[in-house]
Amino acid sequence: MPRLGYAAGFLVCAGLIGYALYLQYYEYQDPCPLCLLQRVVYIVLMAVFLVAALHGPGRVGATVYGGLLFVTAGVGAGIATRHVWLQYAPRGQVPECGPGLEYTLRQFPLPQALQKIFAGGGDCAEVGWRFLGLTIAGWSLVWFFLLGAFAVYLTLLGWKRARPQVQGSKARNLKPGT
Repeated sequence: MPRLGYAAGFLVCAGLIGYALYLQYYEYQDPCPLCLLQRVVYIVLMAVFLVAALHGPGRVGATVYGGLLFVTAGVGAGIATRHVWLQYAPRGQVPECGPGLEYTLRQFPLPQALQKIFAGGGDCAEVGWRFLGLTIAGWSLVWFFLLGAFAVYLTLLGWKRARPQVQGSKARNLKPGT
């Protein structure tokens, strides 16, 4: 079951990336720098889910993969939270539009570039799409929380699967090596 769960996580992330690309190239919604960072986090999650699905980890591996997935989903949730905050901030508090992600990363050292990216801009505050009252950034936040919770579930499932299940009187009658 954990292998199937990791594969499902991979497919969910692939679907989210696919939908983001659909919105960009067919609905002409250009992603802001925070959107692009969230895509990077989804790609990292997708890669970890894929490696875990192919590996089929035991107890220690499930803990390592679960930790990586949980922390990565937490980073994504942090980025999405900042994005949602910018979308709901009063217009006077939203910084003006800045340069694109690629230019910022080329022109500034990484710490300064990240500071500029997380400051956000007018393009990050734009709301071009809503579903059930949530923006794309809001749905991204929901998915990061769900994927983080799923990572914890898969970790616990990996622990349970790796532990021998011996009960009752059979446990007392077993000899080592049998």
